[in-house]
Amino acid sequence: MKTFELQGTKRTELGKKASKALRAEEMIPCIIYGGETSVHFYVTEKAVRNLIYSPDIFAVELTLDGKKCMAVIKELQFHPVTDNLLHIDFLEVFENKPIIMEVPVELVGHAEGVKAGGKLQLEMRKLKVKAPYTHIPERLNIDVTNLGLGKTLQVGALHFEGLELANAKNAVVCSVRLTRAARGAAAKA
Repeated sequence: MKTFELQGTKRTELGKKASKALRAEEMIPCIIYGGETSVHFYVTEKAVRNLIYSPDIFAVELTLDGKKCMAVIKELQFHPVTDNLLHIDFLEVFENKPIIMEVPVELVGHAEGVKAGGKLQLEMRKLKVKAPYTHIPERLNIDVTNLGLGKTLQVGALHFEGLELANAKNAVVCSVRLTRAARGAAAKA
């Protein structure tokens, strides 16, 4: 997993009024929890732009008043109308303690069903993984070369070394759908 360095400043005033004043100055209120105590702080919008609007996942090296800690993003809150970022929740992570995190899925290979005229459909873009943050990969590569026409690949059929999948075992990750052209060819035959 990639590392992202972020500087934060501790907040002295909490509440709606203080948060609204921070947002007016293009600052984002944040909290980090999971360690000994929860710490309220703020960061600039510009500092977190590449962290938030990216398809990658990051371990965040957070510096608060000279003290460094490792964290991951737990939750983002956006404004319902303007889509501006309102708040970020960070979870402090430790090398020996497992966390649950969503990891992007990448399909690898050319499926047999696609060669037969089907269409490969990705149903789940991310899978929930439980492991220490140092063992979580940037992407989960899933080989689909043996996936036939009309077949599906479920979470229960997947296995990654050192990772525990937290999704439902019968949830479909990807499938090869029958296209109209393939249906017509099968009907003629």
